[in-house]
Amino acid sequence: MPKKISTRFKGGVKMNLFLREMKANRKSLIIWGICTVLMVAAGMNKFGTIYTSNKAVNELIAQMPKSLKAIMGMGALDLSTARGFYGMLFLYLILMAAIHALMLGTGVIAKEERDKTSEFLLAKPISRSSIITAKLSAALLNVLIFNVITLVSSLQFVAYYNHGDSETQAILLLMTGMLIVQLLFLFLGTAIAAISRNPKHAAPIGTVILLAAFILSVMIDLNPRLEGLKYLTPFKYFEAKNVLADGAVDPVFITLSLVLITLFAGATYHFYNKRDMNG
Repeated sequence: MPKKISTRFKGGVKMNLFLREMKANRKSLIIWGICTVLMVAAGMNKFGTIYTSNKAVNELIAQMPKSLKAIMGMGALDLSTARGFYGMLFLYLILMAAIHALMLGTGVIAKEERDKTSEFLLAKPISRSSIITAKLSAALLNVLIFNVITLVSSLQFVAYYNHGDSETQAILLLMTGMLIVQLLFLFLGTAIAAISRNPKHAAPIGTVILLAAFILSVMIDLNPRLEGLKYLTPFKYFEAKNVLADGAVDPVFITLSLVLITLFAGATYHFYNKRDMNG
């Protein structure tokens, strides 16, 4: 086959893989997108109810147990403002985003073996690296779409209930942090799936790691002596209380995240190219 025709053919195969992956995740993305919009809407509507009732919300929260405030992500946020209330809500949005990204990542490789289609896929005239690149491209686009949906809904609902200056810049900063966390868990998921011999184990292992990271972040809030462990959990990298107070995302955590993403991506390609495919 002439080189130009071969290159076009391989490009067509990769595009088909990309479109196939997008189609496979379409329904899931729609459901997750609807859920995040509803969460933002319900959360900010709750703020609107509290604000119009003139309740001394910060005084009430100050009387709550520290453990409950840590679990609810209240911290030092001023919940009498749309900015502060959204900051509390952000903890749950970033948790949703991380779960979505992790499930995408583990499914990139695992579902081919689960559905017994890996042999058919590997029979295509393209390299394994090209296969995983096409699948990762689709996963990355899904993550970006989820982030944009969260961003747009957040801008709309916060602006609707906000009674002060525009919070667009603050929300953009938070969404930047969330996108980095999404990428981190996406590539963590792909790395686990590539390394794991049994595809059924990828999602449970990833879920355990994610929950452990989230629980550790709560424990750090409960016990300041554990502050040094914040580097072990991505949920502490871009906390709303810090981002909103500083007006910026911490470059140390950005660098750490990029290093981890690179390591996870490298592990994905390395182990995927070496693994024995079942199916």
